[in-house]
Amino acid sequence: MSSTLDTTTPGNKPADAERPPRGALRALLPALAGHRLMAARTVAAALVEQGSLVLLVTLAAHTVGVAVIEGRAPGGAVVAALVALVLVRALATWREMDLSHDLAYRVLAELRVRVFDGLARSAPARVAGRRSGDLAATAMADVEALEFFYAHTTASVLASGTVFGAGTAVLATLDPWLAAAVVPCAALLLLAPVLEGRGRAARGARTRAAGAKLSADTVETVDGLRELLAFDALDKRRAALREQGERVGRAQRAEAVWEAGAAAVRETLIVLALLAVVAAAGHAALTGRLHGPWVPAALALSLAVLAPVAEAARALGQAAGLRAAAARVGAGVRAPALAPEPAAPRPLPSGPLGLRLRALRFDYGGVPVLDGVELTVPPGQTLALVGASGAGKSTCAGLIARFWDPRQGAVQLLAADGSALDLRDVADADLRRAVAVVGQEAPLFHGTLAENLRLAAPEADDEELARVARLCGVDRIAAALPEGMASPVGERGATLSGGQRARVALARALLAGPRVLVLDETTAHLDNSGEAELAAALRAGAAGRTTVVIAHRPATIRRADRIAVLENGRIAETGDWRELTAAGGALTRVLGA
Repeated sequence: MSSTLDTTTPGNKPADAERPPRGALRALLPALAGHRLMAARTVAAALVEQGSLVLLVTLAAHTVGVAVIEGRAPGGAVVAALVALVLVRALATWREMDLSHDLAYRVLAELRVRVFDGLARSAPARVAGRRSGDLAATAMADVEALEFFYAHTTASVLASGTVFGAGTAVLATLDPWLAAAVVPCAALLLLAPVLEGRGRAARGARTRAAGAKLSADTVETVDGLRELLAFDALDKRRAALREQGERVGRAQRAEAVWEAGAAAVRETLIVLALLAVVAAAGHAALTGRLHGPWVPAALALSLAVLAPVAEAARALGQAAGLRAAAARVGAGVRAPALAPEPAAPRPLPSGPLGLRLRALRFDYGGVPVLDGVELTVPPGQTLALVGASGAGKSTCAGLIARFWDPRQGAVQLLAADGSALDLRDVADADLRRAVAVVGQEAPLFHGTLAENLRLAAPEADDEELARVARLCGVDRIAAALPEGMASPVGERGATLSGGQRARVALARALLAGPRVLVLDETTAHLDNSGEAELAAALRAGAAGRTTVVIAHRPATIRRADRIAVLENGRIAETGDWRELTAAGGALTRVLGA
């Protein structure tokens, strides 16, 4: 694919290119919609867990007060209630943790799929130019970071608000000044995350950006290990990774230091509130408004209702630091389709299909590449598309594959009767079965040779697999491997040479039986004999298939039925090899460049 794609589009901005927007976390709350029942059960468990603790400490304090002040030992019912509350608290704590994490990991699993769907939907334009480690950080690390938000924030905040409201009402019933002592503290506890939210978001963005860059650098280092060793650059690269790791550490320490300071402020506010409660309870006891054993109970109740609020404030503060991760995940989930599915797809005609490019205009970020391309390839014909580097040949291949849509004009499939069908009216699944594009760097996946061949046609039987393998010379590759077709090829086909990968990629495409085949410099890694062998194989199985070959080699170009030369965003000339070389025009200029 062309490397001139605009990588400054919103989907391609680096994580630290801008301050994470407010509402990035709220925008991900709808992900809970499919788990309403589990979310409700999680909130209920959190309510029981927090409520049982409030009841336990309040009843325990009142029981101690009765024993100390009135000299009465607790009755059997009180002891039984305390034991029951301890058991309920233990069970509810376990259940809340179990449900909250179950809910969180279910949501994260869906988010990963939705992020991948967004990448697939907007690829290749919005992922070209982005580093694979950065994309992996969004799809994995950023999504994983949101576990805290879904597991420890949403249910906790709702339960804390309910428990605080009920506990404050009880305090107000005992004495209005008791409620007046805790409400300002709770307000300040909840206000603090709002006031520090922007700073936390900025620090979180720096941490996420540094982590994403470290991930990308690490992936590139592993991929380029042979080159680093060959050029004795490993020590330099190791030093760069160490420096980037230290940058991540500094960003994480900045977040940790701030959180420690915020925790100290929260503890100070709670202590001040308790002092106020002590003063209010003491005054109420002296004036006879509060019975003696209720003084320690009021103190315990005040602490019990403030503790969940402080915990909710801590969760909200830490969640603010996840805003950058949420923004990156949200951008991935909402990535627009550059080639949206048609609302009412039309069926493909049967039989051979040709191609027509009509008044095709396309640009990358305002930089024009194609400017009114007109080209027709009749069904069953082989066309060589030729042009200088950067002329837009790979862009044409991407448009034929409908990786994106043209700014103006249309790419059409031609039936044998001459009728035309715009690619934008074809269902994506039908298009993928009819049109196959094989690029110069067609990647292989970690798996066996057979699994890579069956990627495009999982239903292909062994006989068909063997036929295509023989056609493209993959059978000879398999014969040289220890387990034949069952041999693993390594990540990105690392155990195979560039020419071998080209053969496998071509065989993979042919196994799907496309009616239109586009070869974008597919044979560039092959020597002349290998390229000629594959060309003969393509001709042998080309009955009714339309083939567009993008190539620079004269031997490849001259084998085509027709040649089209792309120059200055337009088709400069078309014809066969003899006509165009005799004319000494655009083709001669390209070959002589």
